Amino acid sequence: MVFKRLLGSLGVGGPTVDTVLDPGAALPGGPLSGQVHLRGGSADFDIEHITLELIAHVEVEHEEGESEGGIVFERFTVAGGFRLAEGEERAVPFTVTLPWETPVTELYGQPLGIVLGVRTELAVAGAKDKGDLDPLAVRPLPAQEAILQALGQLGFGFKSADLEYGRIHGTGQTLPVYQEVELTPAPQYAHAVNEIEVTFLAHPGGMEVVLEADKRGGLFSGGHDALTRFAVGHQDVRDWNTEVDGWVRQLVEHRAAYGAPAPHGHPAPYDGGYAHKDDYGHHHGEHHGGHHSGPGMGTAIAAGAAGLAVGVAGGMVAAEVVDEIGDAFEDEDEGEGDEG
Repeated sequence: MVFKRLLGSLGVGGPTVDTVLDPGAALPGGPLSGQVHLRGGSADFDIEHITLELIAHVEVEHEEGESEGGIVFERFTVAGGFRLAEGEERAVPFTVTLPWETPVTELYGQPLGIVLGVRTELAVAGAKDKGDLDPLAVRPLPAQEAILQALGQLGFGFKSADLEYGRIHGTGQTLPVYQEVELTPAPQYAHAVNEIEVTFLAHPGGMEVVLEADKRGGLFSGGHDALTRFAVGHQDVRDWNTEVDGWVRQLVEHRAAYGAPAPHGHPAPYDGGYAHKDDYGHHHGEHHGGHHSGPGMGTAIAAGAAGLAVGVAGGMVAAEVVDEIGDAFEDEDEGEGDEG
């Protein structure tokens, strides 16, 4: 076992820590298991707590410019209140439950370019130190996968994925970030839109599927995105191709109605709800932030039977980006980067 780093704030001779996640991708709302490996230092230490932080890599634009780094979107205290003897080696097993809205990092085993990490905080004798980040892989829920598969079979193609810092109003979103999967339009919709964006907001009883069309032709006014949202159960069995095609048709109609006033108003959405976005620090409807990836920066592959072309994360592999986040935030004061 290689212990990743000596806890700097505890000084030479302090304990070391390394967290090892169980292999395989986790599910949103599902368990995340592993072990925290401790090695005692040159004296006995009282371990006050061991806390795991879930971190997402995002970029945020604001009035002063653009910044990027890690956003802490969940914390779990997994152990504490024990003495670690001099030189003692101890493994602390843990199982925690991921938030239902945890972003998806892969589809059919292929990376989407969304980077998540798990960072371990060890508190000893009033001092706290945050260890290195470990990459976290998350695969889609069955309903999410079925919807993406339907989009692929309808002719939509993967363009990019990003993680936005902000909220979609009119939804039940709980995290300070939301994920978008950006798709090139199917041929039958290419005349109407340049791209479609899909966001999944899962919860214990199901999930909201938020669809957005681009702002082609300057049809939008008032600074609002035209979004539609649809309710889906985790165990729903539907003709997904027909269902999703109906959603897209409603979105396109809604988009047209949003830009060109119609005598009868907006068409009724599937589940009675429209929404709009508010990225922190910006007007409604503007697109800002996000960690983007696209097929131009990696190889395009076929995602199983879906036919959805997924671009491999560009530039850096997930582990390298996680290391970069760790370097950037190593010296932060506690609490920075986790506002929500």
